[in-house]
Amino acid sequence: MVINGGKRISGTIPISGAKNSVVALIPATILANDVVTLEGVPDISDVASLVEIMGAKIERNLEEGRLVIDTRSVVSRPLPYGKINSLRASYYFNGALLGRFGQATVGLPGGCDLGPRPTDLHDKAFKDLGAKKIQEEEAEHLEVIGDSLVGTTIYMDVVSVGATINTMLAASRAKGLTIIENAAREPEIIDVATLLNNMGAQVRGAGTDIIRITGVDEMHGAQHTVIPDRIEAGTYLALAAAMGDGVIIENVIYEHLESFIAKLEEMGVGLTIREDSIEVHKSENLKSVNITSVPYPGFATDLQQPITPLLLKAKGRGSIVDTIYQKRVNHVPELSRMGANISVLDDRIIYDAPNELTGSCVQATDLRAGAALVTAGILPVELQKSLILSLSYLVMTTLLKN
Repeated sequence: MVINGGKRISGTIPISGAKNSVVALIPATILANDVVTLEGVPDISDVASLVEIMGAKIERNLEEGRLVIDTRSVVSRPLPYGKINSLRASYYFNGALLGRFGQATVGLPGGCDLGPRPTDLHDKAFKDLGAKKIQEEEAEHLEVIGDSLVGTTIYMDVVSVGATINTMLAASRAKGLTIIENAAREPEIIDVATLLNNMGAQVRGAGTDIIRITGVDEMHGAQHTVIPDRIEAGTYLALAAAMGDGVIIENVIYEHLESFIAKLEEMGVGLTIREDSIEVHKSENLKSVNITSVPYPGFATDLQQPITPLLLKAKGRGSIVDTIYQKRVNHVPELSRMGANISVLDDRIIYDAPNELTGSCVQATDLRAGAALVTAGILPVELQKSLILSLSYLVMTTLLKN
């Protein structure tokens, strides 16, 4: 991908359905043993891989973002390692298959290299519900000890979105009451809980740190619309603030982005917030800020990389600390190659701004780093490994061309 920058952008950007929701919603449909329709599904490679892996009858309308999933043909079988290896969210099949069939064999998950992302919390939750784990060479096998999973109280030692969702999936078909304490509170968890309840589950408290799930014997079909992608929205907000001249971001839930928007406003970015859209005005004389990524409702780890190029246009010294993924610094040497005064010191990123970035050949090592480098492409930049960007940000390259 070659970006010829230097031109300000304007217009309207529609936000697609949340990637971090849909990768859990698709496996969750297995619990229904029926037909489930998902609306607002983003056209990303993870979706194509998930529907191919699960073995259900699928009708897919890409233009309308609709998936019709008939899981009545799904059987308990080992899921292939090859496709699974490219998907971090493949671990959601464990919770769904365990809940419906009492067993699951799923290849080890992949995803972008952001440092250690262990599944210990998932395994502990499954064990507490009454399942045992058998580690195989390239997969893990889970099976219920006894007749079925049994509800219990599960305390999450670390706030984890993936473990919270996986526990909800398995517990939806367990016997009795399951209580998740220190649960993650992200909007995507509420989205998954909404689908589960629409399918007949009994999940209460999603969005708080205590979630209660009363298991049911059967679940049925439903229709569900995926929430807007707050990470995609935040990325475009940063892009518009960096190089925009009147950009409207549509299909946005403001409440999902409050901490991010607060930082933009602290920098001096001009915003007009409406019911389901945000207009970003031409922004100059920005002020440097310090950012610390923490679990929701704090500043999202997935947005610390995309906002970095905007910080480089501000005035003053600032820092970025990612408490979730400390290795999420792959964009820093690439920005340095473009002339940015930015470095990693211990567990934080330090920058001095403003910076005059120059065109260079840079490499997108992961999805969010790629988005950051596109935003940084105000001057000509040749971007290697642009395939990574096809995972998300559907209109980004079209937007820059127009």
